[in-house]
Amino acid sequence: MAKYTRGTVTAFAPFDARADAEALRKAMKGMGTDEETILKILTSRSNAQRQEIASSFKTLFGRDLVDDLKSELTGKFETLMVSLMRPAHIFDAHALKHAIKGAGTNEKVLTEILASRTPAEVQNIKQVYMQEYEANLEDKITGETSGHFQRLLVVLLQANRDPDGRVDDALVEKDAQVLFRAGELKWGTDEETFITILGTRSVSHLRRVFDKYMTISGFQIEETIDRETSGDLEKLLLAVVKCIRSVPAYFAETLYYSMKGAGTDDETLIRVMVSRSEIDLLDIRHEFRKNFAKSLYQMIQKDTSGDYRKALLLLCGGDDE
Repeated sequence: MAKYTRGTVTAFAPFDARADAEALRKAMKGMGTDEETILKILTSRSNAQRQEIASSFKTLFGRDLVDDLKSELTGKFETLMVSLMRPAHIFDAHALKHAIKGAGTNEKVLTEILASRTPAEVQNIKQVYMQEYEANLEDKITGETSGHFQRLLVVLLQANRDPDGRVDDALVEKDAQVLFRAGELKWGTDEETFITILGTRSVSHLRRVFDKYMTISGFQIEETIDRETSGDLEKLLLAVVKCIRSVPAYFAETLYYSMKGAGTDDETLIRVMVSRSEIDLLDIRHEFRKNFAKSLYQMIQKDTSGDYRKALLLLCGGDDE
């Protein structure tokens, strides 16, 4: 599992689930709540350890830890702590369910998760979705989306991207030419070609295709997508391309725009910080510093406040100045 060693949150040692459960109960018992203890414990334990703490909490006190957190905390800080308590394997499935339930669909969440997860992760999300919600994720998504956006989501949900292996130069050349003809050289755009090639070819193959495309057309593939497509399809195609190039760079950009300008997109900020904290948040921090001339830590510090800020900064795990 080498790829999971770039997180800011790792298993805490020495770990004592019972002692943590007792400390959390004490922090929430009686008048007033000791938020500092809650945030320090929950941001410094791995998700697996948090599940053990919740189990000990129920065993010792006959109470549900998440219910207690919800009744004692409020606002964004509550959302962040409850998100940290969600079992890792259902985190994405829960986010997707939330994105497609009720009136209106949150296309941003569908785009972010399905563009960035590996085929194995997508297969896992589909299985968990069926187990947890007794529903087929693909059916739910196709019921809430339409057009070429829907088709690319369905392609990504198949999780059949070619495995990385030896790259065939002739196929790289062919795909680059086909994309050029489907976009820049065509009156109107052949979206299906973009969907098929970007949704099914291997990561290493596509990186070479993007380089070859630049040589043939004089444009980055992102520029063509920007010019030739629009709306949700454009956003999804761009997300796929960015994730093919670098998943950490994609998430660095996602975090940057969640905090840039007036107001903060806290839902995105929380989702990315929690979901990547044990996977690649160190790499995301590195890309953030490289691409935005400031550190993720500084931006969180400037953009958030109170216990919410303290908890996010602990998850961030350090400044890269």
